[in-house]
Amino acid sequence: MKNSVLLEICVDSTESALAAERGGAQRVELCGDLVEGGITPSAGLIENVRQQVHITLHVMIRPRGGDFCYSPDEFESMKRDVLTAKKFGADGVVFGILKENGRVDTARTRSLVELARPLSTTFHRAFDMSADLDQTLEDVISAGVDRVLTSGGGQNAEDRIANITGLVVAAKDRIGIMVGGGIRETNVRRILAETGAREIHANVGHSVPSPMLYRNNQISLGAIKGREYQRVVVLHDRVRRLLEAASNGTPALAGEMTHRGRAKHSKS
Repeated sequence: MKNSVLLEICVDSTESALAAERGGAQRVELCGDLVEGGITPSAGLIENVRQQVHITLHVMIRPRGGDFCYSPDEFESMKRDVLTAKKFGADGVVFGILKENGRVDTARTRSLVELARPLSTTFHRAFDMSADLDQTLEDVISAGVDRVLTSGGGQNAEDRIANITGLVVAAKDRIGIMVGGGIRETNVRRILAETGAREIHANVGHSVPSPMLYRNNQISLGAIKGREYQRVVVLHDRVRRLLEAASNGTPALAGEMTHRGRAKHSKS
């Protein structure tokens, strides 16, 4: 149905993936280290999530935090990670590669798309870090990517509605436009209504305290002191409220064809 909405939730644990599913999300983007904006999750996490979650599973392919200009060794890791995602039954992979000048590395992007097939492919918010959004859209389309995730080139999608609308119009039926970046219950309907996009990506993580009773507060093992004693999880009721706000009486899209609904995946 043309006006239907698909909700993708960003997760970094099996617990959060299950909560996203219970809340009604149709797809999860599985990442590691969301503090860094998401990197490739471990093979063990991919396998565990796939065994327990029945909605569509897309896996982040990003070898490190920081920029999106990758060395030959990092690109080799990305190729191997695509094959790992396929092996453990992911339905799609998510990646983005830029050149030093801010243009899309179309050759390596196309290589990952072809390696991932028949999985779905998403060019993530490296899109928003590129030098020219309009040109980047054309480059990503030429590389065969299925969709882009964008906030319209800004921190928050709500501030770049005009840019996103332009991308949706330019994309036509050639590629999907998924909107992410500061998506909330309070702004999701406006963003969807004004841009014409039908897919949204949200991070609805909630900080919860560690169950540890003994705590050594004299040291910190990470970049942010005290993070050892808290973690971020998705709450299913927040997912449900966001989906209700997005749909506003409009039917949500049914879950996409998942690994469990296909013939047995090739272990290539």
